Amino acid sequence: MKTAIIYRSHHGTTEKVARMISQGLGDENCQLFNLKNQNNIDLAKFDAVIIGGSIHAGNIQNKVKEFCNKNMLALLEKPLGLFLSSMEEKQAQEQFDKAYPELLRRHAISCKLTGGEFNFDRMNFLEKMIVRKVSGISQSIFRIDENRIKELIDDMAGCSKFHLLHTTGIEN
Repeated sequence: MKTAIIYRSHHGTTEKVARMISQGLGDENCQLFNLKNQNNIDLAKFDAVIIGGSIHAGNIQNKVKEFCNKNMLALLEKPLGLFLSSMEEKQAQEQFDKAYPELLRRHAISCKLTGGEFNFDRMNFLEKMIVRKVSGISQSIFRIDENRIKELIDDMAGCSKFHLLHTTGIEN
């Protein structure tokens, strides 16, 4: 099953998660799209879609929101996975609910909060100051939740087997 993994990454964490998902599903079955560089993605070429973004100043990137809204009907016709990179453990679910439209969240086979990173090596001076002030953290911290990523991979792989069985009658 061919899967499009569509994401927007600011400091590289969401891209890292997208690549982990691609490897887990099999790179030969996946194509990665960074919304920073690509906006027009032909979803008809894919059997399933996974979308990911990250939280900055309490919101997901606008390009992710725009993509979801622009492609809502096509996304509702395919197996869908959603993930969000966030360092705010207490507010993460609220951020996820705000990031993705309710219709997509209800349709998705898998919705995962994948943790995040504060990677000071990739931040500019102002971003470092804001992170220090808001979070009290003054050095890089890496909290990507590999278990949640594996759960998303397993959910989507299970969906692939179901899809293959019901569309072809062939069991994998």
